[in-house]
Amino acid sequence: MFFLLSMLLYSIAGAAQETEDLLKLVEKEKPKKEYVKYAFKSPRVINGHSMEFLAPGTMDFRILHRFGQVNEGFKNFFGLDQASMRMGFDFGLYRNLMVGVGRSTFRKELDAFAKYAPIMQSTGTKNSPVTVALAAGITMHTEPWADPSANNHFSSRLGYYYQVIVGRKFSEALSLQLTPTMVHTNLVPVSTQPNDVFAMGLGGRVKITNRIALTADYYYLFNGREKDFNYNPLSVGIDIETGGHVFQLHFSNATGMNERAFITETYNTWGKGEIRFGFNLSRIFQIKKQKQSM
Repeated sequence: MFFLLSMLLYSIAGAAQETEDLLKLVEKEKPKKEYVKYAFKSPRVINGHSMEFLAPGTMDFRILHRFGQVNEGFKNFFGLDQASMRMGFDFGLYRNLMVGVGRSTFRKELDAFAKYAPIMQSTGTKNSPVTVALAAGITMHTEPWADPSANNHFSSRLGYYYQVIVGRKFSEALSLQLTPTMVHTNLVPVSTQPNDVFAMGLGGRVKITNRIALTADYYYLFNGREKDFNYNPLSVGIDIETGGHVFQLHFSNATGMNERAFITETYNTWGKGEIRFGFNLSRIFQIKKQKQSM
């Protein structure tokens, strides 16, 4: 009897050990979680933020340059005699957190932003089919007051924007995103324009080759649009990657190059040929060494 009981216990223990070994084997075979990268080659599509983030410890020195209107013809050399620009410095803090500052010649405006992604597109265990990122920024124009004798307030120079970016890299060739946006301007240019403007952004990238891609972004304004005054901003371009640089050529009906400016102050329309040729130049610098894991 004792012998039979011992054999039974031994069989149970062996079966338990075998089950544990099988479970460990299954766990090892589970695909590890991997985050999807390079939905866009830049943290911006053209004008607006993209679902992409800078790597931790890197800085993106970015120059956005936009000429005058193409339809002005030869007298203004098809817009090339005029130019506006934004110079920015963006910093990657964590895999899903980055900040940036910039200065534009349009309205002599300073801006700063932070972008954070609580959810990032990934594969493997606990994967996510999309990236959800939150962006918030502040702008301050520094141009002289139109009427210096009036009771001007510093707060009248300020504007704010808030965005939710929902994007997905569908394949190596296609990435799309939606960007619900709210822009608040403390002092609007005309009394009929609201202080709060709501818009829906759409951005996309189509990869042509390993180094060339087509990009576009568009923002539809739900309110704040007035006939023959301001329009929905549309930009289309081509990205060219040259090693450490991303060079982008584009056409846009927007003059401003931060969210408050290009969403609420786009005064030109594609329908009348009031478009501007421009380029964006991005150079990534490693400013902090990455920690190497064993």
